[in-house]
Parts: sequence; structure tokens; C-alpha cells
Amino acid sequence: MAKKSMLEREKKRELAVQKYAAKRQALKEAGDWEALSKLPRNASPTRLHNRCKLTGRPHGYMRKFGICRNQFRDLAYNGDIPGIRKASW
Repeated sequence: MAKKSMLEREKKRELAVQKYAAKRQALKEAGDWEALSKLPRNASPTRLHNRCKLTGRPHGYMRKFGICRNQFRDLAYNGDIPGIRKASW
């Protein structure tokens, strides 16, 4: 499990990105790079990092499922993910 502070920091960044998205788009279209650079750093979407929804793990993230590979494996073995089963040949 990831530290609670890291999870909260990511949530805070997501809120900042949503808050400034319209303003950021307008400044980009206007070509006002000076004003764009004065926006908060965490308002940039590139500052976001994908994390597992269950554990908060930042590595081994599977975008299609929104979870890390470890949790995916456990859930798949238990049959909790529809349409996924262990391969055998």
C-alpha cells in the first residue's frame, strides 16, 4: 500500500488539473505563454501519474483495468475480472 500522503498528493494534483483545464486551453489557443507559465505547476496534466486504484502502487499499472499487475493477477485468479482467465495450452 502506498503512503497516504502520496495518494492525497495525487488527488490534489487531479483537482488542480480539472480546475485550470479551461483556462489552460484558452491561454494555449491565445498563445499567451507568459500567463500560461504563471499557472500553478500542479495544474499541468503531465504532472499526473497513474496509480493502482486498490493499492496506490505507481509501477506495473495496467491502463485498461486501472490496477497494478499484482492486483490484476490476484483478481484474475479469483475470477473477479469478467472475461479474464488463466491461459493454458
